[in-house]
Amino acid sequence: MSMSATVHARDLRHEPARKKLKKILCNWQLYLFLLPTIAYFLIFRYYPMLGLQIAFRKYKATMGMWGSPWVGWKNFQDFFNTPAFKRVLPNTLAISVGTLLISFPIPVLLALLLNQLPSRRYKKLVQTTLYAPHFISTVVLVGIITLFFALKSGIVNHIMEALGIERVHFMGEASWFRPLYIGSEIWQSAGWGSILYLAALSAINPELHEAAVMDGANKFQRVWHIDIPGILPTIVIMFILNSGKIMAVGQEKAYLMQTSLNQETSEIISTYVYKRGLQSHQYSFATAVGMFESVVNLVLICTVNFISKRVTDSSLF
Repeated sequence: MSMSATVHARDLRHEPARKKLKKILCNWQLYLFLLPTIAYFLIFRYYPMLGLQIAFRKYKATMGMWGSPWVGWKNFQDFFNTPAFKRVLPNTLAISVGTLLISFPIPVLLALLLNQLPSRRYKKLVQTTLYAPHFISTVVLVGIITLFFALKSGIVNHIMEALGIERVHFMGEASWFRPLYIGSEIWQSAGWGSILYLAALSAINPELHEAAVMDGANKFQRVWHIDIPGILPTIVIMFILNSGKIMAVGQEKAYLMQTSLNQETSEIISTYVYKRGLQSHQYSFATAVGMFESVVNLVLICTVNFISKRVTDSSLF
């Protein structure tokens, strides 16, 4: 090959890179706007990942992160061998899977029902009422639960007693922790979660409904054959995202609802990490448990995404 042909081939290889660089230089203002976001993720999301190595060390504050001795998988083995592992893992899965299976369909149903309301004023009133619980803080929410379900002064027990039913110590019985947690989660998040599905429903071509009405379809048939297929990709994507949070049960609410009487079912991975890491100062052990939780979530979201891609052709990546 001649020298000129070699130079020409090298220029062809670099041509796409030159075009990309030219496009970046022509739109440098747009890329400048991206810099704060990129800096945020680099500083607050990626740089802290260096701290994950604490899970493989016996961390000592006096020796620092890099000077602490390397212990490999010991912290993970200690977690798997501890008696608490057999308790916190089933508790976490029971709450997260129960919340996913029970609460996930409710926003979809709410969105379908709200979409059928003929009065715009009444629809806005119902939407505002359903969205309001989302803005209640976790501390206030747990306070409401405690007041409503208190043994002596709770309104629920007053109603039960008036109906001839024996009072129940809801906050003190381990068997009631999961129903209270999941029920309050549904009450607080169902209305807010329906917003996304309402937006997806608004994007459905109204001509489809007009044609269905002309063919004699009733409301149920239109919901089943038009609305649900129209929002199915959104439902699948949201299910994948929620599947990736199965191990990440909210620590704040579980910890605030936890008492010495219901720890049998209320002790989950996030509360266990908080107690061992911050209260007992076992930072390496707590980091290992948190890393285990994140890895399981990553595996779950990739698995569900793979299955969804094969079955429905809808996926995150």
